[in-house]
Amino acid sequence: MALDRSDIEKIAHLARLAIAPEQTERYASDLSNILDLVAQMDAIDTSHVEPMAHPLHMAQRLRPDQPTESNQREHFQSIAPLTEDGLYLVPKVIE
Repeated sequence: MALDRSDIEKIAHLARLAIAPEQTERYASDLSNILDLVAQMDAIDTSHVEPMAHPLHMAQRLRPDQPTESNQREHFQSIAPLTEDGLYLVPKVIE
């Protein structure tokens, strides 16, 4: 897909980018190359490829699910401006 000067100016305006006029041709060429690469990748048949959650076949190292800090709820509740029945009271901001 070939982009021209007006396409680049429109994209720059939508992205709120300031591009020097002498650079629009270079950007048009670079973006056209990127879009051509995307078109090439889109043309490849991937129906036989199984979707992956991650590109590497690795098991994630997970730590044991154990608390690492003591329960400080009472302390934090004691220094809060307003609490009631274990809940923090905040001003109403939405009617």
